[in-house]
Amino acid sequence: MKKKGNLLRPAIVSFLLLTLICGVLYPGVITGIAGMLFPKQANGSIITVTLKDKTIKEYGSSLIAQEFTARKYLVGRPSNPANLSPVSEAYKKIVEDRVLWWHTFDPLNTKEIPADLIAASGSGVDPHISPEAAEYQVTRIAKERKISEASVRSIVQRYTTGRLLGIWGEPAVNVLKVNLALDGLL
Repeated sequence: MKKKGNLLRPAIVSFLLLTLICGVLYPGVITGIAGMLFPKQANGSIITVTLKDKTIKEYGSSLIAQEFTARKYLVGRPSNPANLSPVSEAYKKIVEDRVLWWHTFDPLNTKEIPADLIAASGSGVDPHISPEAAEYQVTRIAKERKISEASVRSIVQRYTTGRLLGIWGEPAVNVLKVNLALDGLL
């Protein structure tokens, strides 16, 4: 029969060795490879713009939603204040409040509000909206910026991605990129 001390030492050595391999070496190697092969993505997909005075300004990640509520901008999906069930009374009240907000924000728009403008995404930080949600906002943006609706649609189209390999996912519009392009920064 082995002594307790004889079993404890291999357990501690195994724990330390596996911690080193799985907790330090493997993540370090994978992070290094990702940084070399996909530097933009590994650094957060930050959108940077070189301004006229040659300074570089960061505007945020193309993968995380930014909040825009000025009438001249494309408005994205709302953030989710809590993990509420879509059939709960609290969630129904939030949706009603969002519909009211849209009617107040864009009172001349009588079209049906697309669902993704009143329902939050699962993560609450989705940077994309549907092409239908972007189209819903074109007239307001064009009027506020005193440009043609065709110009706004052209910018929206430029930052609309299709389905992956033509079959997976849905077409999506990147809100931050559209708004930066509307401001003449992209």
